[in-house]
Amino acid sequence: IGFVAIKNHGFSNINQVELYNSIQEFYSLPDEVKNKYDGSAYGGQRGYTGKGKEHAAGRNVGDLKEFYHIGKEINGSDSSHYQPNIFPTEVPDFKIKTLDAYFTLEGIGKQMLSAIALFLGLKENHFDSRVDKGISILRPLHYFPIVNPDEIPANAVRAAEHGDINLITLLMGASAEGLQVKRLDGKWIPITAVEDCLVVNVGDMLQR
Repeated sequence: IGFVAIKNHGFSNINQVELYNSIQEFYSLPDEVKNKYDGSAYGGQRGYTGKGKEHAAGRNVGDLKEFYHIGKEINGSDSSHYQPNIFPTEVPDFKIKTLDAYFTLEGIGKQMLSAIALFLGLKENHFDSRVDKGISILRPLHYFPIVNPDEIPANAVRAAEHGDINLITLLMGASAEGLQVKRLDGKWIPITAVEDCLVVNVGDMLQR
């Protein structure tokens, strides 16, 4: 059904803990400070996106989450996908840890694509040229606490039903349960993050 857990991937527990600590420190900042790093000028491809601003296709109610985008920079590019990253000065470790995670996970993703290419009967390097200047995004999500349920819009959820548009997505273990996947028979089942593993799911591009 398009989900698999992999171990021995090369992104250590220590690196994950340090990454999470820097991200948690950023999300603990007041909203007015976080909003200084709003990335809407780059189409949301860089920087911070505030609470309730993103909604899944077909929905007009924003998801109950906030997130940050870090990606590949290419000097002189006009594309919003390659613009300079935005980093919070209040959390110096944020830049160091997120960039390390980005490039490490990008390498793991390329290894996965090589394995997938072999399984599909293609040359091992089939996807290399497709992702050489890829637009992969590191996306630390924060499902913020609900302090006053009366202030939440009707029908709002943490992350509405959706399909990822890309080739593959790599997911680290979350701090709480909640991720579900829809089986072919229409039943939703929980995806439990296994310790020391990354969960990888198939996106629309690979499904095609």
